Amino acid sequence: QGQLVESGGGSVQPGGSLRLSCAASGLTLQNYGVGWFRQAPGKEREGVSCISAHDGSEYYVDFVKGRFTISRDNAKNTVYLQMNSLQPEDTAVYYCAAAYQAMCVMFWNLDFDSWGQGTQVTVSS
Repeated sequence: QGQLVESGGGSVQPGGSLRLSCAASGLTLQNYGVGWFRQAPGKEREGVSCISAHDGSEYYVDFVKGRFTISRDNAKNTVYLQMNSLQPEDTAVYYCAAAYQAMCVMFWNLDFDSWGQGTQVTVSS
């Protein structure tokens, strides 16, 4: 069973940026669709972005389009989520997850095999 570890969370002011990392061990992320999800207090977990296995096609939900960018570094076996123009409503615990051989179309419905422990992102003035 592979392991995913998120890092890069923290506290920023509105308009600020953060880059989250999802590092894998025991699995090769290039062979997985990797999604980013978030969960705010009192709310359900929601999908944010996903990068498909192999071809690296990227998918974003509407509320992060133009602000967030997902990428994958195969040499480092890591997926990143660059988050710009952060707003207080982006405050949540962010999780990455991996689904073997998955294409990310409608990624929020995928059966992800592995999940990280989450990293806190707080946006406030």
